Amino acid sequence: MNITEKILATASDKKIVVSGEIVDANVDVLMTHDLTGPLAVEAFKKIGAKKVWDNQKVVVILDHQIPAESIKAAELHKTMRQFAKEQKLRLYDVGRGGVCHQVMPEQGYVTPGAVIVGSDSHTCTYGAFGAFSTGIGSTEAAAVMTTGKIWFKVPQAIKIVVNGQFNKYTTPKDLVLNIIGKLGVDGAIYKSTEFTGPTIHEMSIAGRMTLCNMAVEMGAKNGIIEPDNITKEYLQKRVKTLPDFAALKSDKDAQYAQTVEFDVSQMEPQIACPSSVDNVKPISEVGDVPVDQAFIGSCTNGRIEDLRLAAQILKGKKVKDGVRALIIPASQEVYKQALIEGLTEIFTDAGAVVCGAACGPCLGGHIGLLAAGETCISTSNRNFIGRMGSTQANVYLASPAVVAASAVTGKITDPTILEEKQ
Repeated sequence: MNITEKILATASDKKIVVSGEIVDANVDVLMTHDLTGPLAVEAFKKIGAKKVWDNQKVVVILDHQIPAESIKAAELHKTMRQFAKEQKLRLYDVGRGGVCHQVMPEQGYVTPGAVIVGSDSHTCTYGAFGAFSTGIGSTEAAAVMTTGKIWFKVPQAIKIVVNGQFNKYTTPKDLVLNIIGKLGVDGAIYKSTEFTGPTIHEMSIAGRMTLCNMAVEMGAKNGIIEPDNITKEYLQKRVKTLPDFAALKSDKDAQYAQTVEFDVSQMEPQIACPSSVDNVKPISEVGDVPVDQAFIGSCTNGRIEDLRLAAQILKGKKVKDGVRALIIPASQEVYKQALIEGLTEIFTDAGAVVCGAACGPCLGGHIGLLAAGETCISTSNRNFIGRMGSTQANVYLASPAVVAASAVTGKITDPTILEEKQ
């Protein structure tokens, strides 16, 4: 079996499972937030449930529309606060957490080999730690709250083997955009995408989270990476007990629906152009594209590693007149570290706005919306029409390095070229 099959077999009390098989799996953790959580609470009450199956395994994180920018948002927050209080759930409120997919591993809720579901499509992020994690609907979340179980069809797997060393300003974000560009938005529908190879084994946790975060943009059920010493180093101070990693490796004779290989050695920065995540071009082919806004943050690229890279480019420079630069750390922990390292000062000196830890403009929140005809270069994970404000606006996806360089020049810019001009 591959690693995903092994996890689902254990979770469903089976010795062996095969792709296509329906299993009834025990859930280790359920996560919900302020946008989808209220619907889950409503469904929970409609089915007559009184108590969640285990209040230690349900986590509520407010992150999408915080602080509340409208009465409607405030009411949704109130619903989740009341439900968390009634059920004695762990609640990460405004100022106490950040973006759900960053907070979950930071606070020790993610462990290798676990089955984790969340009422958010980018729950697949936790596969970076060797967990089976996937997004579910709000009514499904209500059922999990009640029973602690959920059924899955065991997915077929795509093995993605990555070789080579990244160039200075090419990042895991560029890699995953390249992969999505090659496979397409429907290239992995209800499949497990297993990232492996020398490049992955050397990759930081932040980079791995970026890869698994965007697995869903190929239609994947989950993205996953075998846990190793890098995983252990990140989790050992956050998790009480770590499992035996040796049991969480794909067998050599595991079956895959497809195996694809990528080499990052000659890869230049990649750009996902409007308005589909698989409309990917190398930056040299994008052309002269002016930008009105540059956004660095989200559950894809709001980690300290991403902010350090952006600060490296922005230090001593100014955001171009007419461009709005938004820097939004993915969590309070990241925000604090950015302050300690002086990154926040670099950003503010450059003329960028540093906001509190939240999703920001990624899902058309109340920060950084675009007007008709405006263009944003963003580190987030989706560039759908209307995703970040007006349906007449355009969103390009890129790495923190490209977004920072573009904020300085006022157009989509390869950071290597910006460095050469210094």
